[in-house]
Amino acid sequence: MIHTNHHSTPDEPSNERHRPKTGSRTRYLEYQQKAKAGGLPNGSVHSKTTRPQRHTRVRSAGELLRRFFRLLAPYRSQIVWILVSLTISTLLALIPPAGTKFLVDYVLGSEKLPPEFVRWFPTVSDKHALLTGVLLTVCCVSLLRITVHILGRWYATRITKRIQLDVRRRVFEHAVQLPLHRVQEIRSGGVASILREDGGSVGDLVFGLIYNPWHATIQLTGSLLVLAWVDWKLMTGAVVLLPVIFLTHRTWINRIRPQFRAVRQQREMIDASATEAFAGMRIVRTFGRQNREARRFITENNLMARQELFAWWWMRCVEMTWEIMIPISSAALLYYGGWQVLEGNLTVGDLMMFLVYLLMLIQPLATLASSATQLQNSLSGLDRVLDLLEEPTEMPRTTDSIRIRKGETPVNLQFQNVSFTYPSSETPALKDVNLTIPAGTTVALVGPSGAGKTTLCNLVARFYDPTEGAILLDGTDLKQYDVQSFRSLLGVVEQDVFLFDGTIGDNIAYGRRNATDTEVREAAEAANAMEFIKKMPDGMNTVIGERGVRLSGGQRQRLAIARAILADPGLLILDEATSNLDTESERLIQQSLQKLMQDRTSFVIAHRLSTIAGADMICVVEDGRITQTGTHEELMQKGGKYRHMVEQQVQMTLGRIQPAASLTAQQ
Repeated sequence: MIHTNHHSTPDEPSNERHRPKTGSRTRYLEYQQKAKAGGLPNGSVHSKTTRPQRHTRVRSAGELLRRFFRLLAPYRSQIVWILVSLTISTLLALIPPAGTKFLVDYVLGSEKLPPEFVRWFPTVSDKHALLTGVLLTVCCVSLLRITVHILGRWYATRITKRIQLDVRRRVFEHAVQLPLHRVQEIRSGGVASILREDGGSVGDLVFGLIYNPWHATIQLTGSLLVLAWVDWKLMTGAVVLLPVIFLTHRTWINRIRPQFRAVRQQREMIDASATEAFAGMRIVRTFGRQNREARRFITENNLMARQELFAWWWMRCVEMTWEIMIPISSAALLYYGGWQVLEGNLTVGDLMMFLVYLLMLIQPLATLASSATQLQNSLSGLDRVLDLLEEPTEMPRTTDSIRIRKGETPVNLQFQNVSFTYPSSETPALKDVNLTIPAGTTVALVGPSGAGKTTLCNLVARFYDPTEGAILLDGTDLKQYDVQSFRSLLGVVEQDVFLFDGTIGDNIAYGRRNATDTEVREAAEAANAMEFIKKMPDGMNTVIGERGVRLSGGQRQRLAIARAILADPGLLILDEATSNLDTESERLIQQSLQKLMQDRTSFVIAHRLSTIAGADMICVVEDGRITQTGTHEELMQKGGKYRHMVEQQVQMTLGRIQPAASLTAQQ
């Protein structure tokens, strides 16, 4: 009898392990305490595991800046043009405020023009002419400044986008070259977050580190020089504000980068979890866990929102410092300037011009303060990008690597005392494997699940290298071959078929570059796939969805076989390649596979007797060791594990047939 719990629903299981141990608020309070104590980790974790990462490191701001400027090396000439144009436009912006003095003192007031000015511009001695001349000059200078400014900003934006594209390209190209165990540890949504968020923020450093600070520095310097010309005491009062920048930076800014990094890591985890949930939507719905996944998504987003608000308060501390200091200092300087006007030491025009330049002085100070916080955000993105780029790639190519030309190297394989342990495990998956496989031999690997059959094939494909021993190809260690050229020999069909979100034809053609439509169709026919392709609304051009979700398991399997047939490999690996096929389709595909495996070195992992009986060599794998080798007839005569497996399978088959026969007889 099956007992059910009427007090719980499938979406609200009574087992507490299905629920988060702590809510977002509790985790946020822990995070807040670490942030205040300066205990947030600087290293990133691009992984779904919780074990310590070997490649985690802490980089100083100086090191990050040096790495960023290396990225700018191809754009040096354009950077120079940006700085020159920005300098010109900023200096031109310092001219119009000087017109304020002319209008107030010499046009509207009763002050006389300086003799030097009259000598150089005798035609504007009249006030009306002076008014017209000042306004025309201001308009012309402003138009010129705007033109130069737009050109400079366009180049800066263009470089930003190019750097973003370059960084994203480098991250993607490096990520696909990582060792397989690291690729499996990194969640796909996490990589997407690094490409999108962190890669974009690196490009933003062009503005946060070069454009805005340079603009602020030129404007600040020019404003200080003009203020010194008007009244050096006023300039001294304005300079007092500069130490505040250093103090706020030392006090607050350096504490913000770890917070931005934590937010980015949380966003990466959210993206990865959401991607995983949608990829496994059939399982989510099968077990009725839609609400559970939604709750988990909301909980993690709540934590990220709290982290972002906490970082916002730290930024506001910097901004509030300026919001307090700027009005107080401006009021003090205005009081002093007004006092000087009343004393007759300054004209009203001098004071008006001073106020304009004071605003131009305050603006870059505020820009530098806000840029400092944004800079830390972008540097945290660069830091995470560098973490990924500095991970070692899979079996890097060297000058001594041997390149393989397809069809020229006979695939004779020899295993010499091969043992292998996965990086994340301490238990060997293979132990002391010795095996000689002549070219063109079909090797069937049989044994219980987890015995090491797939691991052995992974070593053959060089997804991993042996921990001990060596695998020889035509007498040469596989490690001496260039891995990319070696894999041009490979054709792989796995039980868990992966198809891309594209057309049927594109997925088959993935097996060979520049394959013709005729070759793609012939491969589909050889794999018995044309039977269902013809029934599709668009035939070969039918879009099959992400991972081929619009196809059945058997249809996906046949497309994978067609892809392998088109690749025309010298070394073939079939990992339960016919497991998802019905009896009739399996019979037809077995014929195609026999033709495909002819004169090729092939490894076949299967449990069905029909698939393995015709192999040239059958290897029984148990607990990471090869315990028996031989043909089907030889192993049946020897007895042992293989014969027991065959007899067990025959009994199971007869057990299914006899009840059906009895039922037919009764009818």
